[in-house]
Amino acid sequence: MFHVKLPGQDAIARQADEHLVTHRVKLPRKLVEHPIRQVAKRLSMALLVLVVTAFIVYADRDGYTDNSDGSLDLLDAFYYATVTLSTTGYGDITPVTDAARLTNIFVITPLRVMFLIILVGTTLEALTERTREEWRLNRWRSTLRDHTVVVGFGTKGRSAIRTVCATGLRKEQVVVVDPGAKAIEAATADGYAGVIGDATRSEVLKRAELQRARQVIIATQRDDTAVLVTLTARQLNRNAKIVAAVREEENAPLLKQSGADAVITSASAAGRLLGLSVLSPAAGMVMEDLIQQGSGLDVVERPVIKAEVGKTPRELDDLVVSVVRGHRVLGYDDRSVGTLELTDRLITIVRATPVTQIAPDVRPLRS
Repeated sequence: MFHVKLPGQDAIARQADEHLVTHRVKLPRKLVEHPIRQVAKRLSMALLVLVVTAFIVYADRDGYTDNSDGSLDLLDAFYYATVTLSTTGYGDITPVTDAARLTNIFVITPLRVMFLIILVGTTLEALTERTREEWRLNRWRSTLRDHTVVVGFGTKGRSAIRTVCATGLRKEQVVVVDPGAKAIEAATADGYAGVIGDATRSEVLKRAELQRARQVIIATQRDDTAVLVTLTARQLNRNAKIVAAVREEENAPLLKQSGADAVITSASAAGRLLGLSVLSPAAGMVMEDLIQQGSGLDVVERPVIKAEVGKTPRELDDLVVSVVRGHRVLGYDDRSVGTLELTDRLITIVRATPVTQIAPDVRPLRS
């Protein structure tokens, strides 16, 4: 059993929390009925079976004998139904006629089995739940490849997931890591797998199968946490693309030194968008549209096709913004671009459609 440290608290609180909180994997579940309602429904069904059995016995009361007084009333019928369905069988009330015995064989016995299934079903379901969950986890781990790990399910993390999913990424290929149980519950409710725990610990990231992930999005609340997570993630996976968000611009170089391929300064980016909107509200609207994937205009990256080889970026039908050549990102008007090569990749602006997708990078770019 592993213990986690909750960020944002002092050392004493973290040490105390280590004995209370464990990190674990939670897979998304289908919407099911509330447990109390399920138990109440099954209890009602069991009582209904009991009542039906009692009235069947009472209707054929002449075929039974009671050792105490020799006759059956309604109370005796309910008593007999109760001890029979529960398989107690004291033998003080017994069927004596052929009709009563046939009724016990073909009616009472099936009702007894149904009664036991209803009552024992809840217990069996509880006993097998853990086994089923372990089987689901093992199957999930064995099939998870080239997925996306998102550290932090706050506003930034949610927006990042919505953006990548808008490009065609399936929800089954997203794993959320967050120290908060409520955040993971919200993630699993949205259809994502979740891992509760501190992402600065390698054990937690291994449970998210980060070592086999294709890309990692780090959207933590604190910059120092983002640095530690980036270092741990890069140590576990040398080839994954890691994108991290920081609040302060001065921490961006530290994130890149820690292994991040791209660093987004959330506070500065929001400030620049605000300033642009003040200077030109229309330009601000266009920028807001560009960063909202799946609607209006989208910025996408795609490979150069054979028909485009030998042409300049201006000669293409698409609106080319930049050309990715090797490890360099060149502007469309950069003289060093010349004509396009088959190994180049293009950053273009296109009209969003339901099938618009960002072509994944073959290798992560490093600055």
